[in-house]
Amino acid sequence: MPVKILLVDDNDNNLLSMEVALEKENYIFFRANSGREALRLLLHESDFSLILLDVKMPIMDGYETAELIYQRDKLKNIPIIFITAHDYEEGAMFKGYQAGAVDFIRKPFNPEILRSKVAVFAELYKKTQLLRKQEEKLQAINDDLVQLNRELEQRVLERTLALENMNHELQALNLSKDKFLSVMSHDLRNPLTALLASSGKLSDSPESLNPKQIKQLSQIIHRTSDKLLNQLNEVIEWAKKQSQKASFNPEKVRLWENIEESLELLRPNVKQKRIKLQNNIAKDIEVMADTLMLRSIVQNLVTNAIKYTSEGGSVLINAKTDQQMASIFIEDTGVGMTAETKARLFANTGQQSLAGTNDEKGSGLGLLLVNDFVGQHGGKIDVESNVGAGTIIRFTIPFYQ
Repeated sequence: MPVKILLVDDNDNNLLSMEVALEKENYIFFRANSGREALRLLLHESDFSLILLDVKMPIMDGYETAELIYQRDKLKNIPIIFITAHDYEEGAMFKGYQAGAVDFIRKPFNPEILRSKVAVFAELYKKTQLLRKQEEKLQAINDDLVQLNRELEQRVLERTLALENMNHELQALNLSKDKFLSVMSHDLRNPLTALLASSGKLSDSPESLNPKQIKQLSQIIHRTSDKLLNQLNEVIEWAKKQSQKASFNPEKVRLWENIEESLELLRPNVKQKRIKLQNNIAKDIEVMADTLMLRSIVQNLVTNAIKYTSEGGSVLINAKTDQQMASIFIEDTGVGMTAETKARLFANTGQQSLAGTNDEKGSGLGLLLVNDFVGQHGGKIDVESNVGAGTIIRFTIPFYQ
């Protein structure tokens, strides 16, 4: 680490004497014969360890030179030792210290004293530079640590987001499983019940049936089985689409026909409970809907209406349209429901559904599925009901113009 010293004196012999006294220490010397020359030199060379400055010089003395040197920020930390032959009294020294001097040396100087004082400031300069380098290293290390900490925080954030996304996917898969089970439960269980009832009657007492009754039962079994197979295939396709995250495929649908197909599998149950089931929807209404979802919505809602309607009651289906949406109404004359039951009807609270008027069972998942499917269509669902006065459920889906 080089130690650069600026020697300023108007006498070349004094400059040479100072160099000779200090040359054994391997310092690097720069000479200036006046204050102005010293200032010009400091414009180009600023990293000096020490300035040895003569006080008595023509034009600009040492005090003025020191004041001008310290006016520049990058020169403020260079220590100045004044060299003086006469001004060594207290007032002169005070003036020197006020100008920025750190020490005085009297002319003619003692070489040992000169070397000793210069060595102190040279060593101070070396240690200052060493500390500065250590600070720079520490700052670099600190910057690296800050950067590493930011990278670590980013990685933690990315990992957290990945875990959250995975958790959402798991929740979606679990909900998809529940929906699939609900479809199986609501859309297939009731037709199977009717199928079992017809086949059981045919199996238990065939001898008591006339050919016409046998034919009717066999037609019911065949028609219901065919519908069940078709619907089971549709449910399987729907499940495949769910796993591919492409389950919503709206298309133009003739509403009356879709609902009529949805009711076909429910008619044996209606007949068994002697309930009037009527599709009053105008045959020219068309909607934009996912066919399988719409069928599941209708079958779930109509199944519930049948479930909570006593024998001899009715379930009516109507629709009306505005410029954007079609409203489908499912109205029954059933037992109705309390305000509390209505409030948690579509809430995912895990409650089991109430038994029907003929003690029919349910999983409670069907209405969650309905609410989700209606929402995917951009529609809404609401309920009007009073205990003992029946229920009207209305849901909306986009109207096809």
